[in-house]
Amino acid sequence: MKTILGIAVFLLTSMLPIYAQLGNTQAPTSPVTGSAANGKALYYSYSCYACHGYNGETGRAFVGNWSANLANEENFIRFLRGRANVAPLTPSTSMPNFAENTLSDKQAKDIYAYIRTFKNAQPDLKNIPLLNQIVEDASKPSTR
Repeated sequence: MKTILGIAVFLLTSMLPIYAQLGNTQAPTSPVTGSAANGKALYYSYSCYACHGYNGETGRAFVGNWSANLANEENFIRFLRGRANVAPLTPSTSMPNFAENTLSDKQAKDIYAYIRTFKNAQPDLKNIPLLNQIVEDASKPSTR
């Protein structure tokens, strides 16, 4: 029984977005010149959500992992362009390449502006009743 509860706790906690991954956990504060509204449409049309999630907290998360590539617009565009001549090793799991003829600088700035609107929405662990009940039950001695 305790093993089952331990597995349940592991599964629940591993499904939660991660607060701090490698990188800078503080959102960038550099100026943004793009349009977040246009960026949202582009984020969906380029299927960015498929890997980065609808809110930037799942998959290859932005929130909690504000890498140097996301520090400012110039770094973001440099990252996208730097990949343009590099074929991914595994196309199904690597980010696509974005040369300027497939994604203009203006579009990239718009996507960046949208990404910058993402905020951490993860609840504090103490505010997840089911998780707390599972942890409490798992800590009780087995009756077997």
